[in-house]
Amino acid sequence: MTPVNPPPLDRTSPPQRTDAWRQPAAGLSEGVRVRVLRAVYGDQRAAAELLPLLTERQLTGADPLPTEPAELAPALLREHRAEIRVLPDDTRLLLLLAAADQYPVSTDAFLRAVVAARLDTRCLDAAEAAGIAHAGAGGVAFRDAWTRIAAYETGTPADRRDVHRLLARVLRGESETPSRSWHRGAGALGPSGRLAAELSAAAGRAADTGRLSVARSLAERAAALCPDPAEQHRLTARAAVYAWRSGDGDRARRLAATAADDALGGVLALRAGNATEAFDALLIGVGAAAPTASDRGASPLAAPLSVAPSAVTPSTSRTATPAASRAVTPAASRTASPAASRTASPAASRTVPSADPRAVPPAATRTVPSADPRAVPPAIPGALTSVTPSAITPPTPATHLLARATEAAVYTGDLRRLREAARVAGRLGVVAPGTLGGLVAAFDGRYADARDLLKSAAGRCGPGGDPTVLIHAAIAALLLGDHTRAATATVRAAASARARGTPVTVPQAMEFRAYADFWTGRPRAGEAAATDALWQAHATGQDNGACHLQAALAMFAALTGDADVCRERAATARSYALARGLGLPAALAQWALAFLDLSSGRFAAAAARLRALAGFGPGHGHRAIRHLATPHYVEAAVRTGDTRVARVAHADYDRWAGTVLSPDDLALSARCRALLAPGEEAVDHYRTALDLHSRGTRDFERARTELLFGSALRRLRRRTEARDRLHSALEAFDSFGAPHCATQARTELRALGTPAAPARTAPDSPTVTLTAQQLLVARMAADGATNREIAVRLALSPRTIDHHLRGVFTRLGIRSRIELVRLLAESDEPGSG
Repeated sequence: MTPVNPPPLDRTSPPQRTDAWRQPAAGLSEGVRVRVLRAVYGDQRAAAELLPLLTERQLTGADPLPTEPAELAPALLREHRAEIRVLPDDTRLLLLLAAADQYPVSTDAFLRAVVAARLDTRCLDAAEAAGIAHAGAGGVAFRDAWTRIAAYETGTPADRRDVHRLLARVLRGESETPSRSWHRGAGALGPSGRLAAELSAAAGRAADTGRLSVARSLAERAAALCPDPAEQHRLTARAAVYAWRSGDGDRARRLAATAADDALGGVLALRAGNATEAFDALLIGVGAAAPTASDRGASPLAAPLSVAPSAVTPSTSRTATPAASRAVTPAASRTASPAASRTASPAASRTVPSADPRAVPPAATRTVPSADPRAVPPAIPGALTSVTPSAITPPTPATHLLARATEAAVYTGDLRRLREAARVAGRLGVVAPGTLGGLVAAFDGRYADARDLLKSAAGRCGPGGDPTVLIHAAIAALLLGDHTRAATATVRAAASARARGTPVTVPQAMEFRAYADFWTGRPRAGEAAATDALWQAHATGQDNGACHLQAALAMFAALTGDADVCRERAATARSYALARGLGLPAALAQWALAFLDLSSGRFAAAAARLRALAGFGPGHGHRAIRHLATPHYVEAAVRTGDTRVARVAHADYDRWAGTVLSPDDLALSARCRALLAPGEEAVDHYRTALDLHSRGTRDFERARTELLFGSALRRLRRRTEARDRLHSALEAFDSFGAPHCATQARTELRALGTPAAPARTAPDSPTVTLTAQQLLVARMAADGATNREIAVRLALSPRTIDHHLRGVFTRLGIRSRIELVRLLAESDEPGSG
């Protein structure tokens, strides 16, 4: 039978509530909770049924969840099928036709099929009376996803094949070719090389237009119909790629395990497994995908990966399809690849009957136009593929893999692996991403070389670019201290990913956007975006990305003074990161805890944590975080009187700042110099720092410099200027929502004998009073969600939700949820706040 797997409903759809789900869900990991609800289309009855069926490894997230409806909620499905079986035969036939028309490929051909088969739609009255479905202007609307699945599976195999063939006959438009191919494949009796070729080509066309869920269904069906085992594996790998890029992580992992492709496995491990193992697999894939020495003489591009569109993909005699053209390199248009001729499948050599108007020549005899710029397989999720025909030099599969290997090395923080990737790229003649060479140079202390390479990479942040290129540009910009460019690149990366139908890339872009928001004084916007991206990362099976976002949210919580949330987020991120060799999020979580200590006046604890960040290696520290932490380490060390190591750290940081010439980095270096200088000598350094801050973007750090400057002026008895600096710092901290830092400023003002404005307790609007996290919790509580339900949705513990609500009530000066509903309703009225 043909499986029907509707894509998950939008997460804003109200789930069915049941007490049976709440208690066991509390013990699940955050990612599994989100993915379980997504897998069952938000139905909590189905979720409660699924949990006892999962293995221990599935419950911990180590193995992918089931993807077939019969494995997700068999009892619920039987119940729905029983409802449908009591309906008249004609009604069940119409429901079967409607279900087949809607998913997994939406074809919008129901009404045309009804007219072609002369069916009577009045038979749907019985389904409407039973509350199962109702007829609308565009077709049939089912009660829910499970009812639609049951309507399909209630039909006999013969009836299902018949309705698919009927739908295929009425789909005649040129743009409907993928839909027609899907129904032809779904109506097939058994293996067919010709149908597999047609479905493979249709998958390529669907992927070209950003319909990756459709492409996955087509490629998976093509694999099921393909008679050749080798081609079947390649088609399965393609389906896994499409599934991953469309955000269906569980299905992608299941398909990838069947395909047994090392390169694809490395990509999936990068986002949901051990980063060290991912790096090793990806680097092996680079060697396999790169051309040999003799190949390089003929073409600068690499040979296609094994997950490229297979040789079974057809090409018409008039024009090659995009899917077909991607299966070979441009060099193949000039000379046939010996490897390709050796691996041609039996299916590829079959003759297609010429009577079929859609007939295509066998793959073995096709020609590929050399002018097609897309002659690179979309082998890697989020690959650096071009979508514009004007592209001059398309990236190669080896380049795709090297970009991913670079990310793996960055995430581990392993300098040895970064160097190894650079050596492999040089040996194979593969053009390495600028971030790779820049990071290697920076970690080796060759700062001038690093600056030039990173500036080149950061400059590739124009609108409409490839998401991965834009993300690498953002990484480079962050390392250079250019937070405005980093924010621009990440926003464009997320927009480009959405436009291309690859939501899997969005959470990764938002990881790096969060850092730019943090430093440029937009904590509420950054926290809200990171919280949403955390859900997306969990939903798409990117647990490593979720770990990064947990660390980012710990940073925001440290800034906004939510100590409990900061510690919980940091503990979650560190425990996960240390188990998977993710040095970057582990170091960021440690930095968040250190900043919380520093802003709360626990200077010895902050100095100890920040000193530990100098450690370097997978799961222990991260060299890139060393520069981030140095200014704060110097401050904490000065407060505790231990400046020997701090002076050494500052010397290295000053050399970096003097090389990249970022105004913010130069300002922070001047601030460090002021902290380490005695008495009056510090004043000029502070003035230099503030002058440089005025040309930078790190508004929050400027406020901290003013706080430290004001404190130094107070000790020097320069009361008037000290008061001005401290008031300016206090105003900035209040606007950022950083209460701990604001408290430090008020303490300094009281020491001057100057009254400070009291902390704000109840401003006009909750949207101004509350942090982004508190506002999310408040809105959910006002909508009637329980604390436990909010905890499941936000991937937090119920205890943390209790803490948030207490903070909400305190800040708003209220005592009940009824008052909360009223305040939020008033703030949402036009013209309020």
